Order: sequence, then structure tokens, then C-alpha cells
Amino acid sequence: MNHPSKYNQQAIALAYETGDYAPKVVAKGNGLVAEHMIALAKEHGVFVHESKELMQMLMQVDLDQHIPPALYLAIAEILAWLYRMEEEQALAEMPERSIII
Repeated sequence: MNHPSKYNQQAIALAYETGDYAPKVVAKGNGLVAEHMIALAKEHGVFVHESKELMQMLMQVDLDQHIPPALYLAIAEILAWLYRMEEEQALAEMPERSIII
């Protein structure tokens, strides 16, 4: 896979708490900030998903705002996969789910 240079890198952090109707954008970054977000996510075991198309759509969402309904299915599929992966690895239950895209 061809990775963008750190100057073109973008990252979005989403968080979904039990009871929320949709995940929220909790952080956004470009360039070195995005590289740092991704490094911190990996360091802390936060799932990192790469999708240029999804990134373009999510960059239009303001901080602390829920994702738009048009993205519910795409994000739900990622979260469902993540939940299955966590179950398979028998991870402890966590009250908040976070991802970086």
C-alpha cells in the first residue's frame, strides 16, 4: 500500500460512547499533527483504519459533532468489525470506543 508523505497525512479521531446516537469527531489533524495522532493511537492500542474516501468526507465534519447519517453505515461496519476483533482477542470491556481514520 502506498502511504502518503507525512506532510500530506490526515487523521480524524472518532469516539463512540454507549448511549450516543452516532460517533463524534473528537480530533482532526494534518501533516505532522496527523502523524502524531496516528503514532499515539498505535502506542495506546487504538485501532487505525485507512480510507482516503472516508477521510475526505469526515474532514468536513466539525470537531465535537456527530458524523452525518450518510456515513453511519460505513462507520458501523468498521465498528462492528472492531467489536468482533476485540471479542476474538478476549479484551476487557471498555466504556468508550475510539478510532483514527
